[in-house]
Amino acid sequence: MTTPRAPEYPEPFLPPDPKAAANSRIADFARWAARHHHAEGLQDPTDYQSLHHWSVTDLESFWAAVWRYFDIDATTPYERVLAEETMPGARWFPGATLNYAHHALRNLHPDAPAITALDETGAGYEITGRELRAQVASVAATLRDLGVGTGDRVVGYLPNTPHAVIAFLATASLGAVWSVCGQDYAPKAAADRFTQLEPTVLITADGYLFNGTTHDRRAASLDLAGALPTLKATVLVDHLGFAWPETRTAGLTVPWQDAATRAEYLTITPVPFDHPLWIVFSSGTTGLPKGIVHGHGGVLLEHLKILGLHCDLGVGDRLLWYTTTHWMMWNLVVSTLLTGATTCTYDGSPAPVTRPDILWELAARHKVTVFGTSPQYLLAMAKLGIEPAVHDLSSIRVIGCTGSALPASAYPWVRDHVGAGVQPASTSGGTDVVSAFAGSAPTTPVWAGELSAPNLGVALAAYDEDGRPVLDQVGELVVTHPMPSMPLYFWNDPDGSRYHGAYFTAYPGVWRHGDWITLTSHGSVIVHGRSDATLNRNGVRLGSADIHDIVEHLPEIAEALVIGAEEPDGGYWMPLFVVLADGVGLDESLCEKIRDAIRTGASPRHVPDEILAVPAIPHTKTGKKLEVPVKRLLQGTRAEQVLNPSAVDNPDLIAYFADLGAERRQARRPHTPKGVS
Repeated sequence: MTTPRAPEYPEPFLPPDPKAAANSRIADFARWAARHHHAEGLQDPTDYQSLHHWSVTDLESFWAAVWRYFDIDATTPYERVLAEETMPGARWFPGATLNYAHHALRNLHPDAPAITALDETGAGYEITGRELRAQVASVAATLRDLGVGTGDRVVGYLPNTPHAVIAFLATASLGAVWSVCGQDYAPKAAADRFTQLEPTVLITADGYLFNGTTHDRRAASLDLAGALPTLKATVLVDHLGFAWPETRTAGLTVPWQDAATRAEYLTITPVPFDHPLWIVFSSGTTGLPKGIVHGHGGVLLEHLKILGLHCDLGVGDRLLWYTTTHWMMWNLVVSTLLTGATTCTYDGSPAPVTRPDILWELAARHKVTVFGTSPQYLLAMAKLGIEPAVHDLSSIRVIGCTGSALPASAYPWVRDHVGAGVQPASTSGGTDVVSAFAGSAPTTPVWAGELSAPNLGVALAAYDEDGRPVLDQVGELVVTHPMPSMPLYFWNDPDGSRYHGAYFTAYPGVWRHGDWITLTSHGSVIVHGRSDATLNRNGVRLGSADIHDIVEHLPEIAEALVIGAEEPDGGYWMPLFVVLADGVGLDESLCEKIRDAIRTGASPRHVPDEILAVPAIPHTKTGKKLEVPVKRLLQGTRAEQVLNPSAVDNPDLIAYFADLGAERRQARRPHTPKGVS
């Protein structure tokens, strides 16, 4: 792997504001930990690196401090913080019983908004803390009447609206297990996930909004219900106002209006710390998606840490983070409630054609303090010439960004077009831990193109090929000590072999996540892309993200994908696929501009063999580029062995790249003269 390029900004792009850092919750936590847990080296509460060092060298004291600082209300106390530190199989807080839903509801002011429901039309409504608790109690009673008990599964086929939040909290309050899928998934794709779980109840909506269109999902909902043989009932949500058909084939159905308007007292079931809370699914690009099971206690502590300390959220704050229900960010959006802050749900496109700046407009109107999005969104805003600051964004203090690393070019844009004091907080994590490994905090500096630091409690390292930690060099992202939100297990993996194989085969006892990163000597983290999609040119490994960031900064390029394909004759083909901006053609002049940008911004080794214009780049449903599947398609692997079409945002691209690979192989095939066999 090559040494990473020198940062564009050798000094911090944005140092922490001294007053904001001193008044932040993370600094208050550091002061509290120094007093109550005798944490050494925390004399300066704004010294993030010292706090992080303590958090990973004394795991038990750190997580005990998180427990006490956030006043975890356990029905029975824990016997020890960490009974077994093995990975996999760490045992956190044995003996403790609690419930996530209780903590999500307990800090909400009865008359203040708990959820602000928004959509792409600009419309919205609020649900107060009192109203949320009443609706959760009502839906929980309905589920109980339908036969849902501790350990049963309830599944949602829902857009990002308050219905999904209420249904989840009601499920969790019973000790039942939740899983949700967005309605842009076809019924079969949703069934591929949900049939594995043998659910008792399905909660589904009549449709969703996207880019000016109302998508009617009534028929799809009933098809999905018919594909789940274990259902006892289906709860029908009236979101868009479509009338549900009178003749139904899905068995017992209950209107949401009936389920959510009963006068009930909320009774919450205490469960063990490691009792399953929800099941989130891998993208399922090959075979059936993996069901990843997380527990009540692990999620509770991890999300209080990341939202309460890293994001500095508390009573009076508002979070608006664009997500769909099947992306792990939805789970964090819900967990905003744990801090007492208001969470915003949003139904629609992040940039509808008629109102591409709608999210900024809503952020201004509702005084959002933490605004969350993706690098692709910010780059698109810049290319469209959107000016967010025409709206009053003075309440925003953080722009959270995840899905991929935020390129260096986006940092000045945030400063110049959102606000000079706004902190760009690039984060990297995964569905696997339903949290982040690295990100920012009010006490961390920001370097453009880099993540500020490993997160508290995350023993992050970069390993070389021999499994040794390296600094200022690219290596495998590993976590050397357990985190409470690591999966309890994979669903239908009784011996744990799939779970073990996913993370622990490369380095026994150490979590290997599958990303290339650099840990820098100034404490930051640089993400270079997926290690399973590594470019390997003449023995020199290159990170694909390093190329994507440079090319996608060019105004002529909407998106880019580079892959490296080994060929049967021993050759190596490294093409760059580009999606061109509207009205742009790919000629030699533009190709040379791209090559020069890569040569200058990365290195001559990063320059691709070919630059090819394509109609689009395939992604997972959560927006991740399908680098490895595209590589395998180009190499000639049969499409059905490469990926599941239902997991792709544009399934037509599967055939496109398969045909492209076939054409190249045909062109490279040696010509055989007639008469020669």
